[in-house]
Amino acid sequence: MDKQEIFPDGTVIDKWFYDIKIPELSDLGKQYVLTDNNVLDDGKIHTKEIQNLIDRAYENGGGVIVVPKGTYLTGALFFKQGVNLYIEDGGVLKGSDDIYDYPIMQTRMEGETCPYFVALINADNVDGFKMCGKGTIDGNGLKAWRAFWLRRKWNPNCTNKDEQRPRLVYISNSSNVTIADLHLQNSHYWTTHIYKCHHVKYINCNIFSPAKPIKAPSTDAVDIDVCTDVLVKNCYLEVNDDSVVLKGGKGPWADKSPENGSNERILIEDCTYGFCHGCLTCGSESVHNKNIILRRINIKEGKNLLWLKMRPDTPQHYEYISVKDIKGKIDSFININPWTQFYDLKDRKDIPLSYADNVVMKNCECECNTFFDVKTDESQYILSNFTFENLQIKAKINGFNENAIQNVKIKNIDIQKLL
Repeated sequence: MDKQEIFPDGTVIDKWFYDIKIPELSDLGKQYVLTDNNVLDDGKIHTKEIQNLIDRAYENGGGVIVVPKGTYLTGALFFKQGVNLYIEDGGVLKGSDDIYDYPIMQTRMEGETCPYFVALINADNVDGFKMCGKGTIDGNGLKAWRAFWLRRKWNPNCTNKDEQRPRLVYISNSSNVTIADLHLQNSHYWTTHIYKCHHVKYINCNIFSPAKPIKAPSTDAVDIDVCTDVLVKNCYLEVNDDSVVLKGGKGPWADKSPENGSNERILIEDCTYGFCHGCLTCGSESVHNKNIILRRINIKEGKNLLWLKMRPDTPQHYEYISVKDIKGKIDSFININPWTQFYDLKDRKDIPLSYADNVVMKNCECECNTFFDVKTDESQYILSNFTFENLQIKAKINGFNENAIQNVKIKNIDIQKLL
């Protein structure tokens, strides 16, 4: 990147975003290799042994847990300050498919702080945590996916949390985090979730969950929740939900709670997307997102390029968002609609007014089913200051309505009928 590049509101992109060096194993401190410490590729659950190794590394001043070639089963693990994770090529850290291997603790889930099942990999209040290597973290989620769809068949109104299942990675209250080169796959629930973190990098990651033959429900690739300065670069993202989604809180008074907040200075670039529901999604549990860039993306099969979920029960503000240099096939180029799944106004009598403004979509070549899937509802939200520029679009349905947005700018748009 040019050092003078800027975020959409004019803030200069910090030099931190330019450094994409991936840590070497030798950079991560004293090595604690699983197979040297009675953790074997034997089909047994080794949660206790691996956690003891993490604790020993921490007590000795830090180091790195090394997963060598082979498959090693475990339940929830809790990393501590100075202890990193390195998975060698051919190494697999595989999660248990038994929910009893994931204790219930106070955590963050779907826009609220609540007791819920912890993730497979957990790290809280750490600085400089690194997860890297050419290996794999496999959530082993098939059993949970089947149980979810069976429950949904029995009760169509069951929520995503009702079918008890862990996330793959949850990192909270942390800084200077690097997740690099890893394959992260088959999560029971959200794949990676970062909460109240700053300066987090995802580099060269492959994040996957299947959409068929069995859909892996709500397995978002990257959930960014009340975070600042996040880079997602050179990643492959294919999941049966949103690829990069911005969270931050929900509910009629969500903007007043210290547990909730903004996502700012988020850069997603040079990635390839397989199937996903949303390439860049704001919401549904989101309060404020500012200075968001999605650029230089190739999409093989996505449902929505830019998806702004507008909750009737939550005051939301999405601003200074840039989507540019995008190529590929998607269902909807832009989707802005009320999001009414599981919302609750509680004791609030009025619907909180929300806003989306200063959005630019530029230099895109896409085939889509619908170009403009935008519903106006000024009793709930106001859309303003959108720019559509240099777009080469083939669409079955155009749908464009410039009256849906206040002060819309249009320049060099070519929308052809897709037969």
